[in-house]
Amino acid sequence: MTTTKHRSLLDGLDEFVAEQLQTWKGVGAAVAVIHKNEVIWQKGYGYRDLESKLEVTPSTLFAIGSSTKAFTATTAALLVDQELLNWDTPVKAYMDDFKMFDPVATERLTIRDMLCHRSGLPRHEMVWYNSSRTREELVDSIQYLEPNEDFRNKWQYQNLMYMTAGYLVGNLKETTWENFVQDRLFEPLGMKSSLFSVEEMQLQPDFSVPYMEKDGENVRIPYRNIDAIGPAGSMNSNLEDMIAWLRLQLNQGQHDGQQLVSKEQMEVLHSPQMPCDSPFHGPEMPVSTYGLGWFIEPYRGHQLIHHGGAIDGFSSQVAFLPEEEIGIVVLCNTHGSIIPYTITFNIMDRLLEKEPVDWSQKMAKLMSGEESAESAVTDTPETLDPAATPVVDNEEEQTEDAKAVSLDRPVLTYAGIYQHAGYGEMSIQLKDDGLQAIFQNIEMPMEYSGNDTFSVLLVLFGLKVTFTFQVDQENNARSISIPFLMEPGTKPIEFIKKSAE
Repeated sequence: MTTTKHRSLLDGLDEFVAEQLQTWKGVGAAVAVIHKNEVIWQKGYGYRDLESKLEVTPSTLFAIGSSTKAFTATTAALLVDQELLNWDTPVKAYMDDFKMFDPVATERLTIRDMLCHRSGLPRHEMVWYNSSRTREELVDSIQYLEPNEDFRNKWQYQNLMYMTAGYLVGNLKETTWENFVQDRLFEPLGMKSSLFSVEEMQLQPDFSVPYMEKDGENVRIPYRNIDAIGPAGSMNSNLEDMIAWLRLQLNQGQHDGQQLVSKEQMEVLHSPQMPCDSPFHGPEMPVSTYGLGWFIEPYRGHQLIHHGGAIDGFSSQVAFLPEEEIGIVVLCNTHGSIIPYTITFNIMDRLLEKEPVDWSQKMAKLMSGEESAESAVTDTPETLDPAATPVVDNEEEQTEDAKAVSLDRPVLTYAGIYQHAGYGEMSIQLKDDGLQAIFQNIEMPMEYSGNDTFSVLLVLFGLKVTFTFQVDQENNARSISIPFLMEPGTKPIEFIKKSAE
C-alpha cells in the first residue's frame, strides 16, 4: 500500500483527536505517524500552557515517562555490540558491590533480567518517589528490598531495576547514562531537543506544562523531578525527535545508512522475553509479552511493539508495526491520561483498514470497574499504563478527614524518627492537635483508628493505608508496619524507631 493511501486513511483524525481531548478532558496532545520512513502526520492539538493559551506544536517538549525505558535497553544493546556487556552475564561480574535481598538473585541477576522485569521484586516505588537520594544511593538500597516472587518466576514491572541497568551502562563506559545516551543516540539521530530533566525542559522555548483533572477542571500541578531514577523514565522529547527514534526501530538499528545498533541486538530488544500482564487483554490483543524496553503484542493479527509512559502531569505512547513499517507517537500533558492509547489504537485501525474499535468506551468500562484486568491494581488505579506514577494533590483533600480522634495513649508515644534500610527515614511529628508522617519530603496527616493504628493517605497511589505501631509495655513505640506494596504476596514494610541520641 502506498504512503499516499496511508495518508488518506487518516482523514478525520483531527476531529477524532479533538473529540478525545474533550471526552477525556485532555489539555494538549501531539501526534505523529510515519510510514516507510515518511512522515504522514505531525500535528499539535490543544494547549501546552492552558492559562497562557499557548498551543502545542510539533516542537513542544513533553515528559515521556517510561517510554524512556527503550532508550535504556538500547544503550545496553550498544555495549553488547561493543563486547563490553553480555545479556546473560551476572551483573555482579561488572559491579562487585551489587547486592539483592535474595542471595541467589545477587549471584545470578543479569541485565536481561533487569530489562524484562523478572527480578522477583515488586514495585517498591516509595523507595525513590520524591526521594532526595542519589542514583548510587538508590542502587545501594536495593539489597534491603524484599522480593515477593522467586527470581525469574514472574514478570513484575520494576523501575529501580531499570535505573540500575542505566547506572551499570554509565559505569561500564566510565561516564553517566545521560552522557552515553546523548553521545550514542541523541546526537547521531539528530534528536537535538531531547533532554533528561524537567528542570532543563523548563528553560527551553517550547515546552508543555503538567495538568491533572480535579473536580472536572484541569489544574496545573508541579513538575516531578525524577533525575535520580532517570533511566527508568526521566526523558523529555517532542514529535520531531521521536520520529527519528521510531525510524531507528523500523529500520532495525540503521540511521542514514549507518548501523547505529546491530540488527542482531535490535532483534533481541524486539523479541519476547517474558509473558506479561496487560490491561488491554481481549480479542484484539489476546496475549502480551515484554521484550527489552518494549511490550510486544499482536494487535488484531499484526505484530505491535510499543511502550507507554506516565509521570506527574504527562502521558505518552510510542508504538510501531514493524511488518507494515508504521510508527506512531502520541504525547500528552494530562495526568494519567488514556488519550495516547485511544489515539494510537484508532490510528492503527485506520491504517490497517479495520473496523475501528471503540477503545474509548472499552477503557471507560475498564476504569470504572465494569471490566476487570489482572494488572489493574499493579498498574495503579489512575491509569492503564504500567509505567505510570500517579500523583495526588495532598494539601486540602487530606486535611478534612485527617483530624486525630481520641488516642488510647499519649500522643508523644508515636512521635519520633523511624528507619528502614531500603526506604530511608520516616518522621512522625506533632501537628496541631494530631500527628503527621513526613516521608520523602511529603507530608501525610494521620487519622487515629484505634489499637495503635492510623489511617494515612498514601500519596503515591491515592489510597489510604494503615500505619500500625508496635508499642511496648512502657508505652514506647518500637516500630511501624506499613503495607506500601500492592502486589500479591508482599509483606508490610517495617520501619524501626531510632533510639534518642
